[in-house]
Amino acid sequence: MDTVKNILSTSFSLALARAYPTICDADAMIQLAKQPQFGDYQANFAMVMAKRIKQAPYDVARRVVQQLGTSDVWDKLEIAGPGFINISLSDAFLQTRLQLLLSDNRLGIPLSTSPQVVVVDYSGANVAKEMHVGHLRSSIIGDTIARVLDFQGHRVTRQNHVGDWGTQFGMLIEYMIQTKQQDTATRQITELNALYKQAKQKFDVDEDFATRARARVVALQGDDKQTTEIWKGLVAISKEHFNDIFTRLGIGLRDEHIRGESFYNDRLADLTQELEHDALARVDQGALVVELEGFIDRDDNPLPLLVRKSDGGYLYATTDLAAAKFRIEVLGADRIVYVTDARQAQHFAMVFAVLDKAGWVSEQVSLEHVSFGSMLGKDKKPFKTRSGEMISLASLLDEASERAARVLRDKNSDLSSTEVVTLASNIGVAALKYADLKTERIKDYMFSWERMIAFEGNTAPYLLNAYVRILSVFRKGCLTLQEVVEAGGRIVITNGRERELAIRLLELPDVVETLGKELLPHRLCNYLYALASTYHRFYEACPVLLADTIELQHSRLALSALTAQSLKQGLELLGIHTVDKM
Repeated sequence: MDTVKNILSTSFSLALARAYPTICDADAMIQLAKQPQFGDYQANFAMVMAKRIKQAPYDVARRVVQQLGTSDVWDKLEIAGPGFINISLSDAFLQTRLQLLLSDNRLGIPLSTSPQVVVVDYSGANVAKEMHVGHLRSSIIGDTIARVLDFQGHRVTRQNHVGDWGTQFGMLIEYMIQTKQQDTATRQITELNALYKQAKQKFDVDEDFATRARARVVALQGDDKQTTEIWKGLVAISKEHFNDIFTRLGIGLRDEHIRGESFYNDRLADLTQELEHDALARVDQGALVVELEGFIDRDDNPLPLLVRKSDGGYLYATTDLAAAKFRIEVLGADRIVYVTDARQAQHFAMVFAVLDKAGWVSEQVSLEHVSFGSMLGKDKKPFKTRSGEMISLASLLDEASERAARVLRDKNSDLSSTEVVTLASNIGVAALKYADLKTERIKDYMFSWERMIAFEGNTAPYLLNAYVRILSVFRKGCLTLQEVVEAGGRIVITNGRERELAIRLLELPDVVETLGKELLPHRLCNYLYALASTYHRFYEACPVLLADTIELQHSRLALSALTAQSLKQGLELLGIHTVDKM
């Protein structure tokens, strides 16, 4: 099913082609109107076209409107200002489209006509360390992107590029052996955290220990039995921890998605040799570097990408190059999406530049760094404990559930203790995820329990409560959501509030389609909040069960069902599960 925006774009593009046959690449620039007085949608092409053909924008718009003529899609086309075309959709078109949505389990969200193999790289925690708030944004944003692209019909491969190799493991394993704590069978991730800190302290002050730790790295790389067994134990404990956190967060990463740094270790020597052989890299003071145009350091000196250290060791950049090659050559990726914080922007820009320079990525493959800002505390500094430690995700999730439970008890004393525990876990996680996703990802945002758990405003509890409120309407009528959908009541638009809701409901497919291209989850959040607010206004003005006629009752029940389905689908794309009561 085509979206409303696509239907309008097609009509206007054909009219543009007829009005100006020599111009074949003109974009109709269809957008949802920002204010009701400007119609439902706007076509904003006239200003751009006018510059190309050196005519007045108003004349361009008028000529295209003449070509458009009448249509079942719109009631009125009005040229406003210098040449904007305001489009008022017809009630008949709205009613027909809504009826189609009611019988479509995808709610009009189209499958991609050209599905791709998309690799989404996100989360990227470190083995032997507890996951903390620094991993939250990548995990949440990356999972939403993967969900949306998967729903659109793309073949999505999730990748969790964990840190599981390098000097830190030689250091930790050597310390565990030296202190006779190498048994990993019964250890928890918190114990590994503590051991790592102790090992790091010793590594920084004890040169003999540091030497043995580096030798232990060589032993690990050489597949030494004792070293490898301990390393495997560290990985196993970490996987169990990752899975617990991902399950609690509703994140779709599992063991099969893990391809850590160790996976690419055997590929690094060949990769750097290929760069040298093709004269793309050169030795500088013993290190191997790739010179790139357009990158400079703080002193405005050329900044090369270091791919092998003078001691023969490899770096994150080398592993990222190997991972990209693997994803293109083996996984067959058409699009690779890296979800990391904005501080890594230059790193990925340089990695992408090397991939291009080496000819390892074709023009048909898209490489995208989806960057995001920081989570800040009330002091506007990175969110940490009072002692300056990074807050563990486990403790953050515990607190989210506890705070949600307190709010639930205050709001609804009829809930049983079991219901409170179950609902609080769901609502707490939903509040935590939504507060992150509703922020434009490139921006920093201030963490606030009070704002995110609130039942008013643009929050997950508000949206979940809106969904529950619609279900309660059905229960009062002795109906279920599924029964209302299957009844397929004939939708009629009789007033402005119904019309406002209809326009909003038809917007979802366009929002999801745009999200798949731009990878900006906050736009879906804003849409869902606008939808819930629009339904609230509709509900206040338009009696549903007490409508004047049975036909009108069925129509408003159908509008309510579409709203509930849209809220549920939108929240699921964000990785948030709805609840039936609150």
